[in-house]
Amino acid sequence: MGVNSISSASPPKRIGTGTFVEDYLLYLLARASHVLSGEFHQQLRRRGVAVPVWRVLASLVGSKGETVTGLAEVCLLQQPTMTKLLDRMVRDELVVRSQDARDRRVVRVALTPKGESLAAELTQAAKQHEATVIARFPDMETTEVKAVLRSVLERETRRGAA
Repeated sequence: MGVNSISSASPPKRIGTGTFVEDYLLYLLARASHVLSGEFHQQLRRRGVAVPVWRVLASLVGSKGETVTGLAEVCLLQQPTMTKLLDRMVRDELVVRSQDARDRRVVRVALTPKGESLAAELTQAAKQHEATVIARFPDMETTEVKAVLRSVLERETRRGAA
């Protein structure tokens, strides 16, 4: 489609139009995450890494092993989807599965050396992306924003466990 082409699709909603969503916290959080994550997801695509693979790798950095259920929750995936993803990651030698030492019914997932190397590379890129994003908002108290978001997540986790 050329520069002078007319698109039949309606233009995206713009902030400041008086719509409900422009002042709706949940929409703003989701949309901001989508926009900013999308920038990093482009970097992942250039490296040939799928977003769910990145989420698993990032979730396992610094861990000796996580459960499949725990990973599914953290990575925002359904457990059957996580199981299929882990099958591929095992095949690609990024992760290994093993039985939990205390409860043999529990399967733990951990990074392989190849997975650790890729995770370290991607984590560094993610940190650089985060720094770039934060630099766009010099007056924002990033530590406070992160603390509020962690508090929301912790509160909801406690509510779900009750």
